Amino acid sequence: MKRSNLIHIVAATAFSVLLICPALTPQGTKMAPDAKTMTIEGAVRDLACPVQNPAGSATSFSLQCTLDCVKHGSPIIILTKAGLIYFPISENMPDSGQREKMMPFIGKYVQATGPVFTRTGTHAIAITQIKELKSVHIDTDAR
Repeated sequence: MKRSNLIHIVAATAFSVLLICPALTPQGTKMAPDAKTMTIEGAVRDLACPVQNPAGSATSFSLQCTLDCVKHGSPIIILTKAGLIYFPISENMPDSGQREKMMPFIGKYVQATGPVFTRTGTHAIAITQIKELKSVHIDTDAR
């Protein structure tokens, strides 16, 4: 086979894969298949502290307060640097708790990917991938 023919075949195959792959990528959830998948970054925290203490942020907060609040049942959220709060939800209906999945990330700065939802100012994410971003410095001794 000539080199030029082989290059055309490889190029056509690569182009076909690029066209097909987005169609194979799972989007949305079972209940909302058209939901947009996004990646967000922020601190995994309790809900009460950032709502009641505006000085607390995604990169400066009391880890002990966060741990105490979570221990006592406060909902777990992801707080972005922009101040948006995302509630972790499941991809399924009925919804199932995400607490156990989120516990290893309490007090850590993470990158989470999944379908996102907004309703009247409330944000939620059905996390399909999550990882700690160790390169982001957070001050967890802040009060």
